[in-house]
Amino acid sequence: MLNIGTTVELEIIKSVDFGFYLDAHNLGEILLPSKKAPQDAKVGDTIYVFLYLDSEDRPIATTQKPKAQIGEFAYLKAVARTRVGAFLDWGLDKDILVPFAEQHRPMDVDKSYLVYLYIDKNDGRIVASSKIDKYIDDDSPHDFTPQQQVNLIIANSTDLGFKAIINNSHWGVLYKNDVFQKLSFGQSKKGFIKRIRDDGKIDLSLQGGKETRDKYSKIILNYLEKKNGFAPVHDKTSPEIISDTFGMSKGAFKKAIGGLYKQRIITISKDGIRLLEK
Repeated sequence: MLNIGTTVELEIIKSVDFGFYLDAHNLGEILLPSKKAPQDAKVGDTIYVFLYLDSEDRPIATTQKPKAQIGEFAYLKAVARTRVGAFLDWGLDKDILVPFAEQHRPMDVDKSYLVYLYIDKNDGRIVASSKIDKYIDDDSPHDFTPQQQVNLIIANSTDLGFKAIINNSHWGVLYKNDVFQKLSFGQSKKGFIKRIRDDGKIDLSLQGGKETRDKYSKIILNYLEKKNGFAPVHDKTSPEIISDTFGMSKGAFKKAIGGLYKQRIITISKDGIRLLEK
């Protein structure tokens, strides 16, 4: 079953002067206007399109890519305020409405807001809400596992660090001592599940997986090569010194030098780490 507010692959079944009609199954035939269609499009082709409603609330297709679809969060800029609410730029010709009742606080033009996209049950239109807490259910089940890569949206900062939305569904926390880069509200990042606590809360990390370990190993090796093969740091060195020296957490540093040691690339001693001669 196809729904408005999603990207789908549809077949072109009819060509007309003003565009193409697509077979949208339960939604019937939907128009793809000529200006939004590929130049070489023809009947029989299949094409990825986003489905939404036009100004007359009729289903229509576009090859434009919105910044978010229904069921997703996005950081969008307000472009207008009207008597029905604020309109945000979400990447399509037609802006998306945030009704007054769905604004966490009154929205101002040219400012950006973190919103959730959904379909209004009353009229079937795609709308947005900045009351994001009511669209995240931390009590719902999930299948996240440690070291799993996930998509994050930075939502706000706390005394502990940063709260982030995980895969558009759950809250997680990035702790201050695990963050070694500037993060901003609404920013999208790749991250990793660090641990799932006994109370069900999820701890996150921006570091994880083989690709990240390889990156940190290269940083350490580059540093050693510039310092004649020696650095006065090891697994007992303070996190602050490791962060200042290499720009990584102590946990990431220990994993990286452990891997380099196992590969017999470095030695680890009480006074520091050394490159082994090749």
